[in-house]
Amino acid sequence: MKGKTSIVIAHRLSTVQECDVIIAMRSGKVIERGTHEELIEKKGMYYKLAKKQMEFGNIQHNN
Repeated sequence: MKGKTSIVIAHRLSTVQECDVIIAMRSGKVIERGTHEELIEKKGMYYKLAKKQMEFGNIQHNN
C-alpha cells in the first residue's frame, strides 16, 4: 500500500509488525507510538504484548 494511509486494528502484532507507524492504545488513549523495532526497544506495553505473543509463536522477532 505504498503511498496510501491505512488504519489497521489488530490484536496479533504480526499483522502490524511491518507498518511504518504503530500506535498502541489503552482505554482510548495513545500509550506508545513508533515502529515495531522502536516499540520493542522501549520495553513498554507493546513489548510486553509482543513478548507474550512470541512465547506462543504468533510473532517473529529479530532482536
